[in-house]
Amino acid sequence: MFTQKQVWSAIDTIAERYGFSASGLAKKAGLDPTSFNPSKRASPDGRPRWPTMESISLVLGASGASVEEFMDLLSGRKGAPPRLKQIPLLGIAKAGKGGFFDDSGFPAGTGWEEIDVPGVTDPSAYALEITGDSMVPVYREGDIIVVSPSATIRKGDRVVVRTNDGQVMAKVMQRQTARTLELASFNTSHETKVFDMKDIDWMARIIWASQ
Repeated sequence: MFTQKQVWSAIDTIAERYGFSASGLAKKAGLDPTSFNPSKRASPDGRPRWPTMESISLVLGASGASVEEFMDLLSGRKGAPPRLKQIPLLGIAKAGKGGFFDDSGFPAGTGWEEIDVPGVTDPSAYALEITGDSMVPVYREGDIIVVSPSATIRKGDRVVVRTNDGQVMAKVMQRQTARTLELASFNTSHETKVFDMKDIDWMARIIWASQ
């Protein structure tokens, strides 16, 4: 049996291990940034407030932490430090050039560097380093995003898309049909872009980011 305090402590430790504040992790998980604030851990009448299973699942997905790691923390075991996985790394500006990906959008060829990232178990994952300010305020110069070409993509997911003419962009997938793809910008002042699917080379989901 776990106490409410143990559950919140486990979330706090996950946030710290993976370089987030409690509010930063909540935001990364797609929740209200104040969801994990101390003031939200009790109701106005003082009763303990528990995080939902859905919010815990979102936290693990956003941080890259494993269920086993979270359970260790719940049990009071510090456990081993989060495992690091070495994956290919490429500057996003280079990703539009030929020779770095196969026809399915998986890393290929030479010119890739390597980087250690925590909690990534996908054997096909790779990393891209952000350059420029076109993805502000979500991603900034020097941020690293980890991409999974094999992950299922759903509406609202953050994705990297490469067009047949070599454009590479990180967007939010808004809608996909057999003929068109709608992509929203991270900057709300920019309009949603609509592409013909025949002009899309590949699309892959962003599963982690260093921020």
